[in-house]
Amino acid sequence: MSKYSKNPNVIATLSPEEYLVTQNAGTERPGTGKLLGNKEPGLYVDIVSGEPLFASADKYESGCGWPSFTKPVEPALVQELQDSTLGMVRTEVRSTHGDSHLGHVFPDGPADRGGLRYCINSAALRFVHRDDMAGEGYADYINQVEDVT
Repeated sequence: MSKYSKNPNVIATLSPEEYLVTQNAGTERPGTGKLLGNKEPGLYVDIVSGEPLFASADKYESGCGWPSFTKPVEPALVQELQDSTLGMVRTEVRSTHGDSHLGHVFPDGPADRGGLRYCINSAALRFVHRDDMAGEGYADYINQVEDVT
């Protein structure tokens, strides 16, 4: 597994929304994220560290307004923390090495796929198309992406 870290050079290039979401635990407006409707095969990685987070094969339309996934590709690269902001208790999802706020996980996902819904901000993610995964160092995860048809 490659080394991933919180990269200050990348942080300096984030858009205001990407910075708000990843560094200040903000949330993009529902239905506005650039990756919400993405149906291409590939890998979703932390925009700050490049950590592999979610595979397109685990993405589904939940209707919540944010990209939703059933599971992370590498559970060790996703941290789950209690979040009691906004007067409710939720489970926050952060990248392990980049320490980026990604979103939240809820127990209302598809029962036949584990029952979890990782509700993730597009602003925290960079999408790597399946065709580019090997060249960008993510070849180990190609088997978690849809088969070529």
